Amino acid sequence: MKKWIHVRLGLVLLVSLGVLAGCGSGDKQENPDASGGAAETTLEKAQREGYISVGFANERPYAYATPDGKLTGEAVEISRKVLANLGIAEMDGVLTEFGSLIPGLKAKRFDLITAGMFITPERALEVDFANPEYSIGEAIAVKKGNPLGLRSYEDIKANPQAKVAVMAGAIEAEYLEKVGVAQDQIVIVPDQPSAVSALQAGRADAITMTGPSLQAMLESAKDDGIERVMDFEQPVIDGKSVRGYGAAVFRQEDDDFREAFNAELQKLKDSGELLAILQEFGFTEQELPGDVTAEELVK
Repeated sequence: MKKWIHVRLGLVLLVSLGVLAGCGSGDKQENPDASGGAAETTLEKAQREGYISVGFANERPYAYATPDGKLTGEAVEISRKVLANLGIAEMDGVLTEFGSLIPGLKAKRFDLITAGMFITPERALEVDFANPEYSIGEAIAVKKGNPLGLRSYEDIKANPQAKVAVMAGAIEAEYLEKVGVAQDQIVIVPDQPSAVSALQAGRADAITMTGPSLQAMLESAKDDGIERVMDFEQPVIDGKSVRGYGAAVFRQEDDDFREAFNAELQKLKDSGELLAILQEFGFTEQELPGDVTAEELVK
């Protein structure tokens, strides 16, 4: 009798081990398809479920909550449109700190992040970028008609009589100095509205700041006597253009998702819808990304 019990227990143990082994094998493959094929990709899962988690930094004009709690912004609305065109109707947008975006993406707390993040070679070591959806560079405004013909920092440098107003502490002062603009041509003001006032009062012939900031200042001033120089040439500092390019960001294993996103983004560019979305948040044609690709920017 004791021998029979021993054999029976051995059979039960073998069966139990077999079941456990089977469970362990299944856990190694995340979301396998019905035929036992490759795991479902992030894009396939989102398309099947109809929703996706997207991480945003809380920063205007890229992503922010309105007083009634709606999530909006340049990055939010472009992502919402692209994802809808990919068959993902619901976007679970999560506002978080900028510094936690890439770690959160890699830890799979988000399936995608987009927050005005500039494409850089350093970041590209950890994540993959879609092609840029906007670009941001420097800009200048002058008196209507641009009487001194200022279209670059080099033009300011070449005209010793030209004066340019810059906010105290702003990077533009450093850019002007590196280009070779003389110290006595740079008028330091306490803030951006003061720069506009200096131009209006004739204490400066030009003002400079980033494109979206300048556009916001001009729209606030509502002064027909000053205008933005739309054919402004970006300064080249230490051999590189200061223009930056922002894009959506993906995990490095999500190639199919990034390529699908790029394809839909290109359609928005071609149709003019991308510009229309950008303009809602203070961007202009000057902030369009052009034909540059993420691959070119991370070389």
